[in-house]
Amino acid sequence: MKICASQMRPVAGDIPANMGKHFSLIDMASGLGADLIMFPELSLSGYEPRLARSLAMDANDPCLDRFQQASSAHNLFIAIGIPLKLGSAVQIGMVWFAPGAPRLVYAKQQLHPDEQSYFVPGEQPLVMEVADRKLAPAICYESLQSNHALTASQMGADVYLASVAKSAESLAKASIQYPTIARRHGMYIVMANCVGHSDGFVCVGQSAAWGARGEVLAQMNTDEEGVIVLDTDLGTASVHTLK
Repeated sequence: MKICASQMRPVAGDIPANMGKHFSLIDMASGLGADLIMFPELSLSGYEPRLARSLAMDANDPCLDRFQQASSAHNLFIAIGIPLKLGSAVQIGMVWFAPGAPRLVYAKQQLHPDEQSYFVPGEQPLVMEVADRKLAPAICYESLQSNHALTASQMGADVYLASVAKSAESLAKASIQYPTIARRHGMYIVMANCVGHSDGFVCVGQSAAWGARGEVLAQMNTDEEGVIVLDTDLGTASVHTLK
């Protein structure tokens, strides 16, 4: 199968503008024959914890219907990041749209200490079967925690999907941790990072794919928008820039 990790420059708090960027990248992924596209952490709102409560939405919010329509039209699995309502609280959510199927929701289980004032954690891991692969999502900080990947592996995952908003310092840690996870569990790793300013720091892109032996298959640069495409049948990856 072909798995796309998108790299985009979100506009802080501007959901309509960010939706437009999502659909440009979805069209690109579809044109490349992708089976799945994953977006960075909180991609629809931008990684802005202080704005999350005012922007939080339910996974069945009508404004998300366009993603369901795009999923069915392109026969494409789509994973977007949203501040997710949970009663009076907010989670760092990922909503999955599948062709002709109900939406799935995953919420970040392990929060960074800086996030705990704004969000509550999710409670359930998720492993999805798409084509002949089992895929496990992870959201930023938790993807650097060994126990999260271990649980995914024990549930049968062979592809680990890291949706992140990482600074240079955090990305340096990921560049060590992700190859280790890949080798330890024999999993492909695909990371979707954003670029530009987020919550007082700068996200540095460099979205990438690693093979099951921990080798870097392809990596984007620090400021371009586009997608990285992992072909699990060939064991290769390629970079495609949004014009």
